[in-house]
Amino acid sequence: MIRIKAGVPRSRRPRTHSRPRRRALALALPTAWGAVAVGYRFGCPLAAQTALGARIVTSAVFFAVGTGLILHVRRTLLRELRQARKVAGAAQSVLLRPLPPRLAGLHVAAAQLSADRGASIGGDLYEAVATEHGVRVVMGDVRGHGLAAVATAAAVLGSFREAAHDEPELGRVLGRLDRALARHLRERARTEHPSSGLDPDHPVAEEFVTLLLLEIAGDGEVRAINCGHPWPYVLSGTRVAPVSSADPLPPLGPFPLPADLTAPSCGRLLPDESLVLYTDGAEDARDARGRFFSLPEALAKAVRDHPVSPQAVLRTVFTAVLHHTNGRPTDDIALLVLRNGRTQHRAPSGARGDDCLQRPLR
Repeated sequence: MIRIKAGVPRSRRPRTHSRPRRRALALALPTAWGAVAVGYRFGCPLAAQTALGARIVTSAVFFAVGTGLILHVRRTLLRELRQARKVAGAAQSVLLRPLPPRLAGLHVAAAQLSADRGASIGGDLYEAVATEHGVRVVMGDVRGHGLAAVATAAAVLGSFREAAHDEPELGRVLGRLDRALARHLRERARTEHPSSGLDPDHPVAEEFVTLLLLEIAGDGEVRAINCGHPWPYVLSGTRVAPVSSADPLPPLGPFPLPADLTAPSCGRLLPDESLVLYTDGAEDARDARGRFFSLPEALAKAVRDHPVSPQAVLRTVFTAVLHHTNGRPTDDIALLVLRNGRTQHRAPSGARGDDCLQRPLR
């Protein structure tokens, strides 16, 4: 027996019979068409005649019945597909919520290109938030695809959105993400254990997440911790170069983090310079001949042919990727562009990172 709490509006009361009613309505039209066909076949004298005209009429009746059934099934499938896409869109807006166009003086743009046209979300993750410690950014890639990868990405992003505000040090943010990932994988392992009666989906022991954490202070100083992820590119004028060539840490998941998680300095992001963060699907994209996509060339074209805005960079890169792969990329691609739109800040002489920066940001 269902008790409805007093004072709850009628529109908010649970509709316990809505699903069976919808199923009954969905079966009503096929049943009606079938009844017409059976009634004509056994109840109409014309159906028993063997003359050519009678056969044509009988064939037309059954053709109309079959066409009606096909159209009904098609309409039902399209309705369910639209509903599934709405659900996927709502999930994507929560997982990869749209970033604000401006964060603490930084112009921001991000987008994802899915390898599967029917998929709206996957294992790529990104986020940028303005905190009292500076603008903090995460870009990551979960191994694998499907719902398991989406759940892992959601666990990491949820932890980042809280830790980015709570933790004063970037290394402690990474520690929070590592613990959140380990907790999520333990819960998955319990769910997928054979004793639960469910077949394991993916070996949890092989799960890992490549991750890049960035912090951009008010004076433009950039600090970064890289766990198995591609280093971002910096766009300075018409010059395109990676931020660092240092060896990253191992991805999150298989190995414990080192005791010292101090984020090294990568120098300063000066006004009108941009950082481009991406997942490895951008550089792993191949054409019909097996040649890899050149992301630096696409970025060089973006700063040469367009005003250097984050949106223009995204459009140029995604257009080049689709042209290179003939519209069929084999892996999801996520890009996040940050451009320093702050007023000029003079960096102290010789101020640059010791072990992160391959070259000064200027």
